[in-house]
Amino acid sequence: MSTADCAVAYLRDHALRLTTAESCTAGKIITLLSEVKGSGELIESGYVVYSPEAKQRLLNVSPDTIETFNLTSCEVAREMALGALRDSPANVALATTGILGPEDVDGIPAGTICFAWAFQRGQVQSVFTRRLRFFGSRCDVQRQAAEHALQALPHFHQRFIAGEQA
Repeated sequence: MSTADCAVAYLRDHALRLTTAESCTAGKIITLLSEVKGSGELIESGYVVYSPEAKQRLLNVSPDTIETFNLTSCEVAREMALGALRDSPANVALATTGILGPEDVDGIPAGTICFAWAFQRGQVQSVFTRRLRFFGSRCDVQRQAAEHALQALPHFHQRFIAGEQA
């Protein structure tokens, strides 16, 4: 079973509806999910937001957060995920922002990706973040990042259910 098949089964089994806020993965998370039959009922929306301006305009990412922490930061990923949830009836959001490579940018190594998984139940929200580095071509890094976002979803959802805070 593929990563996307597992993610779709998990979303279905737990009555989750997904939105994404993707920068470096450029819609790859939604693309992987959409290849699974029946996934359409579990996907609410997907944002592809490359520029700082798009992150600010569409997802309410604070310019101060970008200036203080850089675009490739868990803080920006967190605000992206919350912005996607705020604008959606979805109850889970995945966000990615990072550097595919091949060059480092602003001292951040190529292949560095920041993730956020945000969950909402009623008025209760929780966001979990992680920063990882992947290796390979731009396409390899993008695929690995999209798959990691989906693979880690159950782990962070279980932490949310258990009442853990990020």
